[in-house]
Amino acid sequence: MDFYAVVDQAFDLLRSRGRVSYRALRRQFDLGDDDLDALKEELLYAHSDAVTEDGLGLAWTSPPRTTAKITEPENTSAQFAERRHLTVLFCDLVDSTPLAGRLDPEDFSEVVQIYQDTCEKVIARYDGHIGAFLGDGLLVYFGFPRAHEDDAHRAVRAGLGIVEAIAQLNTGLVDKRGLSLDVRLGCHTGLVVVGALGGDARREELALGETPNIAARLQGVAAPNTLVISAATHQLLGGLFACESLGTPTLKGVAQPLQLYRVLSESSARTRLEALGMGGLTPLVGREREVALLLDRWTQVLDGQGQVVLLSGEAGIGKSRLVRALTEIAAEGDAWLIPGQSSPYHQHSALYPVIDLLERIVLRFERQESPEQKLRKLEGFLVQNGRPLAETVPLFASLLSIPLTDDYASLDISPEQQKQRTLRALIDVVMQRAAQQPVLFVIEDLHWFDPTTLELLGLLVEELSTVRVMALFTYRPDFTPPWPARSGVTELTLSRLPPDEVLELVGHVTQGKQLPAEVVRQVVAKTDGVPLFVEELTKMVLESGLLREEEDRYALTSRLPPLAIPSTLHDSLMARLDRLSAVRGLAQLCATVGREFTYPLLKAVASWDDGPLKQGLQQLVTAEFLYQQGLPPQATYRFKHALIQDTAYESLLKSTRQRHHLRIAEVLESRFRETVATEPELLAHHYGEAGLTAKAVPYWQAAGQRALQRSANREAVAHVTRGLEVLGTMPETPERAQQELGLQIMLGAALGATQGQQAVGHVYTRACELARQGGSTPELFAALWGYWYARIAQGQMPPARELAADYLELARRQRDPLVLAAGHRMLANTAWWQGDLKEALDHSREGLAIYNPEQHRASLVSYGQDSGVCCGWIRALTKWVLGYPDQAVHSMDETLARARGLAHPFSEAQTLLFSAHLYQLLREPQAARARAEEALALCIEHGFEAYRTWCLLPRGWAEAQQGHAMEGIANIHEALDARHATGAKAVLPWFYTVLGEAYGRAGNVDDGLRAAEEALGWVQHNDEHLYAAEAYRQKGQLLLEQDAANAAEAEECFRRAMDIAHRQQAKSWELRAAMSITRLRYKQGNRHRPVKVLAAVYDWYSEGFDTADLRDAKALIAETG
Repeated sequence: MDFYAVVDQAFDLLRSRGRVSYRALRRQFDLGDDDLDALKEELLYAHSDAVTEDGLGLAWTSPPRTTAKITEPENTSAQFAERRHLTVLFCDLVDSTPLAGRLDPEDFSEVVQIYQDTCEKVIARYDGHIGAFLGDGLLVYFGFPRAHEDDAHRAVRAGLGIVEAIAQLNTGLVDKRGLSLDVRLGCHTGLVVVGALGGDARREELALGETPNIAARLQGVAAPNTLVISAATHQLLGGLFACESLGTPTLKGVAQPLQLYRVLSESSARTRLEALGMGGLTPLVGREREVALLLDRWTQVLDGQGQVVLLSGEAGIGKSRLVRALTEIAAEGDAWLIPGQSSPYHQHSALYPVIDLLERIVLRFERQESPEQKLRKLEGFLVQNGRPLAETVPLFASLLSIPLTDDYASLDISPEQQKQRTLRALIDVVMQRAAQQPVLFVIEDLHWFDPTTLELLGLLVEELSTVRVMALFTYRPDFTPPWPARSGVTELTLSRLPPDEVLELVGHVTQGKQLPAEVVRQVVAKTDGVPLFVEELTKMVLESGLLREEEDRYALTSRLPPLAIPSTLHDSLMARLDRLSAVRGLAQLCATVGREFTYPLLKAVASWDDGPLKQGLQQLVTAEFLYQQGLPPQATYRFKHALIQDTAYESLLKSTRQRHHLRIAEVLESRFRETVATEPELLAHHYGEAGLTAKAVPYWQAAGQRALQRSANREAVAHVTRGLEVLGTMPETPERAQQELGLQIMLGAALGATQGQQAVGHVYTRACELARQGGSTPELFAALWGYWYARIAQGQMPPARELAADYLELARRQRDPLVLAAGHRMLANTAWWQGDLKEALDHSREGLAIYNPEQHRASLVSYGQDSGVCCGWIRALTKWVLGYPDQAVHSMDETLARARGLAHPFSEAQTLLFSAHLYQLLREPQAARARAEEALALCIEHGFEAYRTWCLLPRGWAEAQQGHAMEGIANIHEALDARHATGAKAVLPWFYTVLGEAYGRAGNVDDGLRAAEEALGWVQHNDEHLYAAEAYRQKGQLLLEQDAANAAEAEECFRRAMDIAHRQQAKSWELRAAMSITRLRYKQGNRHRPVKVLAAVYDWYSEGFDTADLRDAKALIAETG
């Protein structure tokens, strides 16, 4: 070892231990008198903090820091214990029991003391911390009480150093005592709770958890004088050590098998580590090509050609800096900049980024402003952007939770319609402003946006091509934008920086001061061109104490250790947090509040005086933990990286987290009522994390209800699901059952709108169980209705009909017109699909007789459908099958008018679908297609996915009838595939009958026959007989087209169709079957009996003589008579 290597190690030893004797230095480094004097002079000269102490040794003195100390209140104070990721090294003496038996106790004690002193010196060299002496074993922590970026490396080097030191020690022990020592070492990295633990009389600094135990088990499998490490430690070494795999040996007390390695030696090899971090603003370096591309797109915008840029890249790659470069350029002109961003806390809060953008940036609402003041600001903004106040103020006021004055009429539209009008109004503002000036619309972190905001952005993307708007969206690579590629959309992926640009970025971080070449080389080699890693690693070196600042450069104060980047930035960020010990508790409290928070909220939670709180926040801002916007008390703060927030938060004990969350929730609830009203999910989150599930659940329910009212069904699913998860941790009580019932009904409504009723059977099954246990009457009826509808969707017609009958019986006892109408609707619907037409007609009539549109509007919330509308289209369709086509058309027209008057898009879409169904039955393809496409447009607009594919059925039939058979068949197949994909089985006889007819039109008889057989199979499976007669008739027709020799089998099909239709009193099916059998017998020469049957059916009719079927029947009678 050369002289300066000894100086470096002696310096590390002195600084870590605080003092060291000359005798110890002589023994540690085997120094003579001259060498000891030279070492002493070098240390005293090079380090002003080193002083001689009475001629016996050296002491290390460090002046107090000049940073003002902040006294933290109890709820943010430094903890006695905390959660940390530690690398733990366990060292044990081999065969110590036989050795103790051979030696006198005093001699054995001396040997153990020498062994421990030897280990301690090596451990001190790498700044390890001995947590406990366990007999002749040592438990050593790397990463506590002070974290380092390379704690895993230090632990492994210490382990190898102990093996080497013991080997050197043995030389003397053999000579003096005739013995030698062997050691085993184990090392593992993982989560622990570490700190001052135990009572006042027995307080120790211990690490508790599985990690120390695993480290001890690893030393147990190590051979003498070797170090065994786990895979968790091995993955942090990055090729700096040569290791040998030991497989996965069994470890006593460790449930899961662990991959183990034996460390052989240090290696000269160097590999780059890839680390993930949260992207933040770093100095823009390079990116000339990307900037040029953005400027080109911006120039096109200025020329009136709207552009969309999709900017993707891994976390920390520099997306935000690139965005800032463009916004700075755009700001130099007459551009309107719209910066939007979301947070992971609000991924399921509908339009949260828009609301936040409007309140904080566009309208600049202040907390102390009254609702009237906010309304005036809103009016001014809308006037400025040319929007009619009467139409738009109610929409924006509802979005921003501003009470309306008497000057404005309240919104009297459905939640879905309100949502769509709000989205339209938001887009119109952008379009109007674009007519006045160019607009740069920046959306960062698209991967955290709620579905409704994504829907808004999708609408915006569709309309940008001819306006002066540039939409710049950033997101991570694992997110896929939900918009198809189109003209005017540019995808841009950021790559990593080359070495020369890394050097330039390092210069930005050091503010132009030059770093030592060795530091620069390691930064370039280890950061792999990721700007965030470059920035963070360089800052770590600057803050490490390894550098001394000079006039225009930094100089090393000691040997530079390897600067490894771990698989995450956790250790390095933890080290930065340790260096801010004065405000550490404040950083942890901020992390608990959220990614972004306001000064008033933090002050209320922390209960600090203004002076200390402002000072503490300023330290966090200066250290670049936080960004600050504005000045206290109006300031808003945001963590620079999500990972910084996570590191601070996760270092808290769970008990401390719970206290923080409880304090935050109580403050929000008592002092920030507006936040409680507009963001109940925030209260739910904090109460849930505080362990107060009973308080969290009502807020999750409120969040779900708020989302449903906005037709934000996917957000509602997320909120309600979280509420159910929290509820599941609570004891089973009647109160819990009542809360779960409400949540299950809400979940059924939200899932039904997004996935279809066939997806919610389990939800309503549980709701019915709860309702029967003691739910209120309205909830019981809602649960029974949902359970019935789920059974219908599954094609379980008999049990569905029984449920409907039970529901109606209960409703009659209640004498509530709303539930009575729903009960009649349920029985009418079930009877209709089963082919019990008389009962379907009777119940539809009774439902309509007690229906009142105003009184029954509440059913739209509870059931999602309008009973009067449903009874109306059931009555219309039933009228046609019973042989009253004119009445059917009249009834359907009445129903459609009623549905349009409700301003309820689902009811309108549903009625349009069944209106198309009626025109399909009437054999009017043009009208059927028009109604189907109108329904389809509504379903797409409002997200009624299940009904969207259903609309393809009548449209496909119409296309096939109009000479586009292949297109029609494709649409019908898409509808069928979607039906099967969801597991829905109801109405499949209708679907397959329509498919068979389309195949017949295309001349594909074989596939048509297969479709007819499928239809008949589902008739039996579902006990669903509405289309049974038509399916048999169609099968007979296709058999004849396949081969004239099939006449007998075809006739049997026609007769069965006639019999079924006759039993059902289904005159329309009976007429068609009679025509089919008449044509067959006429071709066979039998011209009397079939004509009489057809004539008898025809003569029964009293209306509809201009419909296709009756015209054909009349012509056939004339031809064959």
